[in-house]
This record gives sequence, structure tokens and C-alpha cells, in this order.
Amino acid sequence: MDVTGKRALILGGTSGIGLATSKKLAELGAEVIAISRDVGRAGDIPEGITLRQCDTLDREALARLFAEYAPFEILVSAATGGTRARGQLLEMDFEGYKASFAKLWGYVNVLQLGVPHVTQDGTIVLVSGTPARKANPGQVAISSVGGAVEALVRTVATEITPRRLNVVAPGTIDTPMSSLEGKEREEFYRNQTAKNLIPRAGTAEEVAQGILFVIQNDFVTGTTIDVDGGRLLS
Repeated sequence: MDVTGKRALILGGTSGIGLATSKKLAELGAEVIAISRDVGRAGDIPEGITLRQCDTLDREALARLFAEYAPFEILVSAATGGTRARGQLLEMDFEGYKASFAKLWGYVNVLQLGVPHVTQDGTIVLVSGTPARKANPGQVAISSVGGAVEALVRTVATEITPRRLNVVAPGTIDTPMSSLEGKEREEFYRNQTAKNLIPRAGTAEEVAQGILFVIQNDFVTGTTIDVDGGRLLS
């Protein structure tokens, strides 16, 4: 797909991976609508990006937004949906574990309500994560959700063809989602990636490049693209 002149809706598009994707698509000439719960997080944005506020868990608001911009060729969701529970299963609060699946329900809403407005030659991308297939102790919630997202995509891709649907799965990425700062932040990422084949944290821009690949390559659907510094092989 040549994205020039195409309309792209990016959920979670005002921070981290979503914002980096919004900027790259705008640079290539796409008309980008960057959507999130808090548009103030976007900061200064380049020409070609329109900011809109919406929560992926608000089905009525999401349906109105999709209808307003329909039809569109590109639909991307990097929206987290809410909080992520951390810790081992036997020690985890059950309600916290359930709340982690808000990301999955948000993705289901994006697909159910958004795909009917995607053109027949259009493409959809969801963001999962390496823990879906290689999790450390304490990552049971994020691993469960990521695995569900990837299974969802493999099935739904067969139902919505000729539209394409793919997943991009980042590894450890240095984004604003981490509240750590300074040396503490550096040490955290160094420890998290020490055994990776590429022993550093990735950047939001590197993940966005993976998202662009599955958008632009018309021969890829129903699959997961890993941008993880070799973590799956570590």
C-alpha cells in the first residue's frame, strides 16, 4: 500500500508507539487522526495529524468517531485500555488480573466497530508484546492478554479478507509508559535486556517502522511481526 493520501486512524496515537506511528505516516503523506483518552500527551505535532479524544472502551463514542471519518484505509490500535497487573499468579489480586484484559476488550471494540468502515483494500494493525510467547515470572497478566490478542488476530484475519489484519509485538521498549527516571530508568532497561541478542531497549520509532511494514506490504496478513531485539531467542 502506498500510504500517500490515505486516511489513517491511530488509537493510542498520542504517546509512545502510537505517536511514533502517527508521525511516520504523516511524514509519508497520510491523513492521520491520532486518537487517545488524553490528547494532551501528544505535545507538538506535525502538520497532517488531527487529534481526537476517545476511549476504546466507550463503544458509543468509538462508533460515532469511526462513522465520522469513514471510509478509511488504515486502522491501527496501540491503546492499552487501562492498567496492567504485575506479579505472579498465586499472589495476584483477581480483580487486577481481570482489569488487565481491558486492552483486549478495547481491541475487540476497535475491530467490531471499525473494520466495517475500512476499505476492502485496507489494513488493520494491533500491538501485542513479546510476553505473549515468552514471559518472565510476574508477567502472567500481560502474557495472557497478549496471547489472546494474537489468537484473535489469527482468527479474525480469515473473517475480514480481503482486508488485512496483523499484529506487531514489541519487546522491551523505552516509552513514556515507564515512570522511572535517570539512572534508575537506565538500570531497569539494562537489566531487562541484558540477555537479548541486541542488549538494549528498543525505541518507539523502531516499533513504528514494524507497523509501517505490515501496512505497506500487501502480501502480509494474519501474522505477528516481532520487534524485540532478539528476546524470543535469548
